[in-house]
Parts: sequence; C-alpha cells; structure tokens
Amino acid sequence: MGNFYTDVIVPDARYNSTARISDIALLEPVTRDAVQKIIADAAAQGLALMVFETYRSQARQKALFDQGATKLRDVGVHGYGLACDIVKSINGEPSWKGDFSLVGQLARQHQLIWGGDWGNPGIPHSFIDSVHVQRCALTRQASLFTGKWYPDSAYNPYSDG
Repeated sequence: MGNFYTDVIVPDARYNSTARISDIALLEPVTRDAVQKIIADAAAQGLALMVFETYRSQARQKALFDQGATKLRDVGVHGYGLACDIVKSINGEPSWKGDFSLVGQLARQHQLIWGGDWGNPGIPHSFIDSVHVQRCALTRQASLFTGKWYPDSAYNPYSDG
C-alpha cells in the first residue's frame, strides 16, 4: 500500500529538480490543509504570508548546502510532502524579516511543528528555522527517511510519543 510520497511525489516530473518548488499540490493533503489555514488565519490577523517552498529534492538540498544556504546536507521532511516554508508577503514579494512567532502559534494550533521551537518551546535550540513548518515529530524523522513510516490522516505530531 502506498502513501502520498510514493504515489504522488516520487512519480512527479519535478522529483529531481534543483528549482525551488512552491506548489502546494506537493504537500500531503493534511499538511496542505493546515498550511492553508495558517495563511488564512494570519491574514485575518493582518499578516500576509505566502508559501515559499514545499517539496525540495535531494539535488536541490545539496545545491543549497554547497552554496552555504542551509546547514543540512541531506533533504529533510520537505522531500516527503510534509514540510513547507512560509514567509511574509510584502507587496507580493517574499520576506524573512521580522518576527515569525505568529506562524509558530498558528502552526501549533493546526498541529504542525514549527521550526522556531521544533515542537518543544522553552528548550534552547541550536538550529532555528522560523519560516519552516512540518507534520512530523522530530522523533519520527529517522523512520520517515528510511521508509519505515509515513503519517496517516489522523497523525498529530504533538501526541506522538
């Protein structure tokens, strides 16, 4: 039995692309719905957000690493349709400036892990990615990356133990 990764992402023509992909159709449906709700809720509070990157191939991750744009050599949760980078929209252009704590609050509300606290507020983190959200607890990432696990529609990373 397949999952969104094997059924949609792997056969997609962009699977090995080095381009930035912001297509929300490459977000697993529960993750996609949560991202859309975060953007709508932020807009209702006066903050314009936009999807900057959804799916990221291993080839793109390596290129970003080689450029010094990321500390991660290997693609993470983005490669499975379970992560999205959400940035501010300033006159239709992406912006990483300012406070992203509202993104964190809305991510938690919609059961996504925020890269500002990685699902563990109050614990100091050496790696902060305040525009990143994902539907995978850090403790599940290894099994995701090895193909042993993929979340079902009822999965909540905050109740994953």
